[in-house]
Amino acid sequence: MELFRIKKDIPFMSYGRITTAVSLITFILAVFFLVTKGLHFGVDFTGGTVMEVNYPQSANIDDIRKAVDTIGLKDATVQNFGTSRDVLIRLPLKKDMSIAQLSETVTKALQTADPKAEIRRVESVGSQVGDELFSNGGLALLLVCAGIMIYLAIRFEWRFAVAAIIANMHDVVIILGFFAFFQWEFNLTVLAAILAVLGYSVNESVVVFDRVRENFRKMRKASVVEVIDNAITRTMSRTVITHVMTQTMVGSMLLFGGEVLHNFALALTIGILFGIYSSVLVACPIAMWLGVSRANLIGDIDKKGADKEGVNKEGLEVLP
Repeated sequence: MELFRIKKDIPFMSYGRITTAVSLITFILAVFFLVTKGLHFGVDFTGGTVMEVNYPQSANIDDIRKAVDTIGLKDATVQNFGTSRDVLIRLPLKKDMSIAQLSETVTKALQTADPKAEIRRVESVGSQVGDELFSNGGLALLLVCAGIMIYLAIRFEWRFAVAAIIANMHDVVIILGFFAFFQWEFNLTVLAAILAVLGYSVNESVVVFDRVRENFRKMRKASVVEVIDNAITRTMSRTVITHVMTQTMVGSMLLFGGEVLHNFALALTIGILFGIYSSVLVACPIAMWLGVSRANLIGDIDKKGADKEGVNKEGLEVLP
């Protein structure tokens, strides 16, 4: 299915130096913000308590925040959760109080301010569990990257594997850079979004790489640059359809999914936008500069098994 067809190939690779320079600057800025500002870790990683409170009428966030402040919890986060009557309160760990004592104290303060307040959910994460989640999340990210690189090296060639993993890590670091710069909360749902972006981005890279390999078989007299430009141009319609449909779904979560899904959808949105860019304008130029060629992708076909028409036993054209 194609929404449109571009007759003349777009010279993407002629802009390779510019797009790679832009990516490098963006990457460096993301690393800078990660180092200087750091990530604002949520309760999942730092430990603490999450409380869901319901009110019969629209909740007054300022009054709730004042009630929490009166017990010395100025670092607590108070925000609407789903509807205007539901409130989500995130409480950091407090050294002089246990988790049970902390939740009981907050419950009394909330019900003193409004007796109709109903505590619907209380979830607690200890500091040790938070550290384990953080380390396990980092390990999961590394294993996914390693798995992607091995898969691409087996399916294609190591040059494409290196190019794809650089492009994917480019997406991950930029997402983290956005979260560090704006100090958005980084929790397990955001980590899940990053892992989803890795799979999504590598899928786009595989589609382009498959077309590149196919073009090397068909465009026997074309240069590497022409082959890659043609591959990207011919997959543009598919790329537009896929990303528009995906972003439509993610956009609905971002606008209507509530506070719990907000950062998850936000990370996916950033990843999708930069995933399109990196799969086309980062991975392909890197693969080209690493020296990918027809011989790398197809290998030498045994000319002894070819017939007079230049086709071997497997039906593939024999390359000159």
